Amino acid sequence: MIEFMSDAADVIDNYDPAAFEPAWAERWAERNPFAAVDPAARGAAARPKYYVLEMLPYPSGALHMGHVRNYAIGDALARFFWMRGFDVLHPMGWDAFGLPAENAAIKNHTHPRTWTLANIARMKRQAQRCGFAYDWSREITTCLPEYYRWNQWIFLRLYERGLAYRKKGVVNWCPKCATVLANEQASGGVCWRHEDTPVEQRELNQWYFRITAYAEELLRDLDRLPEWPERVRTMQRNWIGRSPGAEVDFAMADRPRTAIRVFTTRIDTIFGASALLLAPEHPLLPELVDADTLSRARELRARQAHLEPGKEPEKEGFFTGHYAVNPFNDEKLPVWVANFVLMGYGTGAVMAVPAHDQRDFDFCSKYGLGIRPVVEPPGGLPQPLTAAVEADGVMCASGVYSGLDNRTAIARMTADAEASGCGKGTVSYRLQDWGISRQRFWGTPIPIIYCAVCGAVPVPDDQLPVLLPEDVQLTGQGESPLAADAAFSRAVCPRCGGEGRRESDTMDTFVDSSWYFYRYTSPHDSERPFDAASIQRWLPVDQYIGGIEHAILHLIYTRFVTKAMRDLGLTTLDEPVTRLFTQGMITRHGAKMSKSKGNVVDPAELIARFGADATRMYVLFAAPPEKDFDWNDQGVEGIHRFLARVWRWVLRPRSSAAAPASGAEDTACLRKAHQTLRHITIDFQGRWHFNTSIAGLMELVNALYAAGDALTAEPRAECTRLLLLTLAPLAPFICHELWRRTGQPGEIGLTPWPEFDPELAREESVEIVVQVGGKLRARLTVAAGTATGALEALARADGKIATLIAGRPHRAVVVPNRLINFVPTHS
Repeated sequence: MIEFMSDAADVIDNYDPAAFEPAWAERWAERNPFAAVDPAARGAAARPKYYVLEMLPYPSGALHMGHVRNYAIGDALARFFWMRGFDVLHPMGWDAFGLPAENAAIKNHTHPRTWTLANIARMKRQAQRCGFAYDWSREITTCLPEYYRWNQWIFLRLYERGLAYRKKGVVNWCPKCATVLANEQASGGVCWRHEDTPVEQRELNQWYFRITAYAEELLRDLDRLPEWPERVRTMQRNWIGRSPGAEVDFAMADRPRTAIRVFTTRIDTIFGASALLLAPEHPLLPELVDADTLSRARELRARQAHLEPGKEPEKEGFFTGHYAVNPFNDEKLPVWVANFVLMGYGTGAVMAVPAHDQRDFDFCSKYGLGIRPVVEPPGGLPQPLTAAVEADGVMCASGVYSGLDNRTAIARMTADAEASGCGKGTVSYRLQDWGISRQRFWGTPIPIIYCAVCGAVPVPDDQLPVLLPEDVQLTGQGESPLAADAAFSRAVCPRCGGEGRRESDTMDTFVDSSWYFYRYTSPHDSERPFDAASIQRWLPVDQYIGGIEHAILHLIYTRFVTKAMRDLGLTTLDEPVTRLFTQGMITRHGAKMSKSKGNVVDPAELIARFGADATRMYVLFAAPPEKDFDWNDQGVEGIHRFLARVWRWVLRPRSSAAAPASGAEDTACLRKAHQTLRHITIDFQGRWHFNTSIAGLMELVNALYAAGDALTAEPRAECTRLLLLTLAPLAPFICHELWRRTGQPGEIGLTPWPEFDPELAREESVEIVVQVGGKLRARLTVAAGTATGALEALARADGKIATLIAGRPHRAVVVPNRLINFVPTHS
């Protein structure tokens, strides 16, 4: 039962969030007032839509402060746009598959589903207690069959188009556990469970999504995402890694019909090649070396695989005993294996040109291979050569190409390779196909049946979902739990009716999160993954909010799946998200919060002490939302005190013994209220500097208290109304409660956002930032609307600025009411 606190007079001075916040949380949970409504169901014309989405969480069991910051940003936006008259979709769900649940199930002797659903129930209650205005009628949970059925359906559509395929891939293997390990479980080259056991590299058949088929489009379309952070777009460009170059065939000296095809971005340096270098997994290697040497190659890759992220491996390799012929000068080059050559980039083979590539220089210097410069940069080659010279220059020691600038030579040599049949121009990408196989239980079963007669056969749509078993034995050792489950593994071949065996791998959990925002639009549809009309109504996502750690994998996968579904005829979208925002991290004592460091801040404890409004407002006030900030316990207390002042101002009546008002206070406070309203309105639609918006609200409250009883009744009521309306998206509990207590109609969260009066909101004076060469050098306070010529004259007259620009002409770049930047000009 919902019970609100008493309206008795003795609560005026007693701001106690625990007395009313739980009641509002219960009310919203029961009534779901923020549900997205279909205009047809509402019987009205469609209003503008706003789809705001925070990245769905993994249900670890408790919300942390990173969650609170992420969700407070999205919640404030959702509430603002509701008040602005938009149809808002603001859903929430759970990224519920994954290895932690499986490990917890092994430890606690329970089913992962039981552990996961209990965590979800607990985190949902926490989110509701925080007052996050989600449309819970659209809640999704990715570990439930009604969701993962459509993972399987999408897999089958990709399989039909050749975008899902199976091949051998290298995995981490613990011989003591007799199982595959995730990279995180093999850190440092040993098993996480048996630290005395080195991890081996084994080749197993794995399923992949052919994301490389979209590499060029994924790269090109980054230019169509101007409202994504440039940092994210740069990270994606680098991850895709487009490299125009050439493929060149080097015939084996002792087997002329066999050639090693190398990829190079610098065919101009081919006369300086000292060797050919193969990746340890190169498919030709088993033909060139014996089994012991092949094991040695695998060890090279294994040592590299377990380096700490970002650490450059020591260059290692060995000579295969074979030679290949350079097609440009017929020189025999030794064929080596090198640990820094990647099979997934180019062809898995490169030519080592130590004079013009630093990694090649390090490798060849270590193993005594020759170093021969063939491009001379401006200023000449250093003597002796102590590092690679990677700059452009003039060709030398390169036969008929000597004397050309190297960029001209690249084009000519590529054309000559094509004409002679030994090579061709091409583009290579760093991006590799997406390996989705996981040898784990707690994930979406891959819907494939293996038949001795028919091979790999897709499960028919009418047999979906392929369900995870309820009574599986999880030990963490041996083969995949699904492979060991005879009842799951046995299947009838859909094609011939013979005996078959189900695929025992499950899908990478990134598959679950690659399309979930589509499902939110029609979460209960049992006939299709999503309804086309609902997609047309709500997609693309207008605002997506999450951490920078998802800039590459998750966000590239979502873009790939959207483009693939477009080509399957399921959507018309090229991109799933219009605007992306990556919030900063919250640290404590200068370090990322973690249980092992003992620096975790529990949101539940803060809410119990200070209330949900103060907790969520503090994470918005502490810093601009894109910036990291270090936690300060006193900050929440400060926000709590501010909200207590709001509480007292709204509920305390104006004294009947007040002195006669002059009208000056009325005008000043109304002006301040409309200026604050204007600032917050603009901020919500642009830069999101909630910290300055909250500071503005604090200034407004200070102004109201300063005016006190000198404010007459009508202006006081109007200022108070604007205060509550502008504070409501940031502190919904107190604003809903005070709105109710002051007898206002309806709920404040669904009350139209007020319009500011341009005349009252006009600033009488503004601060102008003065820069020289883009650096802050001075500030000026001037009348609002001062003409640009007058601003420039005032700035040039400033003593400090005059000294800085003296003796050299500068032109002034003026942004009215904001800044002047003096930029040096060339005479």
